[in-house]
Order: sequence, then structure tokens, then C-alpha cells
Amino acid sequence: MDTSSTAAPLERKRVGPRRVLVLGCGDPERHDDDLGRRVAEAVDRMDLPLVDVGSAREHTAEDAAAVADHDIVVFVEAEEACPDPFELRSIAPSSASSLSTHPPTPETLLSMAWKYLEARPEAYVLAIRGEDFDASGTGLSQRAHRNLAATLPFIRDFLVERTAS
Repeated sequence: MDTSSTAAPLERKRVGPRRVLVLGCGDPERHDDDLGRRVAEAVDRMDLPLVDVGSAREHTAEDAAAVADHDIVVFVEAEEACPDPFELRSIAPSSASSLSTHPPTPETLLSMAWKYLEARPEAYVLAIRGEDFDASGTGLSQRAHRNLAATLPFIRDFLVERTAS
């Protein structure tokens, strides 16, 4: 009896050091929405071993392949309602199975990596508090600048700890 269509995919296990992906997302033309991309750029300048960095205006389905190729993924984005100055939360794959024309959420990307690429990395959202998301200009608010400054030492320590274990 063939059960291949009903069997759950096997989780891939990588031997050796854990690789981390930081994916910053945000629109630079919507003021504080650019926080995710700015954190990603700062992490890239840190030149941390075993840490890969990407940034874009929004996530795409193609990001699932990058997610699948890493042991840990940190999605970085701005939020208006998270605690000040930032919040790190663990996330799991979405139970929704349909694709849409909207950009995929981090949870959807995890689902795609699991379902299609048999990978299930440890995953987090690093949400940074912003206040000005008006679509009519660039530059961060004073609050966003303060929160960005508070986030950078935390993310550096978090990444160093994750790649060392």
C-alpha cells in the first residue's frame, strides 16, 4: 500500500553549526515601516559568521527557499501595536494552506518551507515599535530611531548566542 501521499514530510536535520537568516521587511516610503530593512542592513554590517541577511519591501513566495536553507530565521518588521521598544516572539507555520495575491506572512513562508521543501527552522518575528506609517514620505520618527538603537544590541547578542549553540 502506497502511503506517500498521506505521510508527513520528514524534518531535515543539518549537521554542524546552525545557520541563521535575518529577513528585514519594510517600505522606506512609509516612514517607520522601514525599521525592518534598517535592522537587516545594520545586522549585515555586523558581519556575523553563520548569519545571512536579506531585506525587501515585502516578503515573496521565493523567500521560502531561503527560509528552508537555514536552521533559524528571524523576520524583522515594524509594528504599531507591539510593546516599546520591540518584541521578539516565536512563530510556527500557518495552518492556512492556500496561496493568495497578498504578500506571504512569515507564518505562511514557514508553511511553504515545511510543505514543499521539508524544512522547519526555528523561527521568530522581531517586531519594532513604530508610530508613523504615513505613506507620504521617508525617514524614521524620533521614537523609531530610539527603538532601532535599543534593538541593535539585542539582536546582535541574540544572533551570537544562536550561532554559538
